[in-house]
Amino acid sequence: MSKEKKTEDFKEATRYILDDELAKIVNISMALEMPLLLKGEPGTGKTMLAHAIAESLKMPLIVLNVKSSMKLVEALYQYDTLTRLNDSRFGDSNRDVSNIEEYIKMGKIGQSFTADKRTVLLIDEIDKADTDFQDDMLDVLDQMEFDIIEIDKTMSAKNRPVIIITSNAKKDLSDPFLGRCNFHHIAFPDPKMMRKIIKVHFSDIDTTLMENAVATFYKLREIDAVEKKPATRELINWIRALQADDDFKPKNLGKEDVPFLGVLFKKSQDYQTASATVNRRIQ
Repeated sequence: MSKEKKTEDFKEATRYILDDELAKIVNISMALEMPLLLKGEPGTGKTMLAHAIAESLKMPLIVLNVKSSMKLVEALYQYDTLTRLNDSRFGDSNRDVSNIEEYIKMGKIGQSFTADKRTVLLIDEIDKADTDFQDDMLDVLDQMEFDIIEIDKTMSAKNRPVIIITSNAKKDLSDPFLGRCNFHHIAFPDPKMMRKIIKVHFSDIDTTLMENAVATFYKLREIDAVEKKPATRELINWIRALQADDDFKPKNLGKEDVPFLGVLFKKSQDYQTASATVNRRIQ
């Protein structure tokens, strides 16, 4: 594995509001060459942080979206036996069918290892995977190499990627896994932070609209019976919807009118619960 010069510190990104503590743990993780595990409810910016790091440090971003049925080898490489079989039968390919390596394709982790330039590797929603997947994956990331059994070859990383791992805390991670990562919990933004986020997306937003939207949004998140509370993405889209409605009056928001609840609540039961709550409050 080649030794690159020290990576520049991560400081900021165009559309990501970063607090000092989070910036420090990102930079410490890069300096210690350890994966950074991010936990927090959906909508707190865990995934977007990886995009922000890639943008800030001008690194390619590779995203591994973890599925519950995924096997580790799929994230490392795939051997395309079907294509090789078809090529050997019909002879339509320019590839040498006797050379198995011609039919090996890198998975997302494999791509981050074989890239000529250091990358940011985002392993998204690791809590969907089983414990064996989690622990075996960290073995690979510790060693920075893996074996391709079919060709008896070891793939070693050209450059150690910056590794960001996210979890929605739906399932506990093993102690060995937690012990091999740096950890940071991203709390849901408070109203002050949310205003900063909104201004990043809407630089010339009407003050009354922003204040009433934020106040109404946090009241809606307080509804106990709602299963999936609206997150930052829904708030941003809601404001876009409000701005697009020529008949909407910002001063009435939350007092006489709470339109487009379907932008905030995507589950039928949540939508019905929110609608009933809003109607009682307004009446």
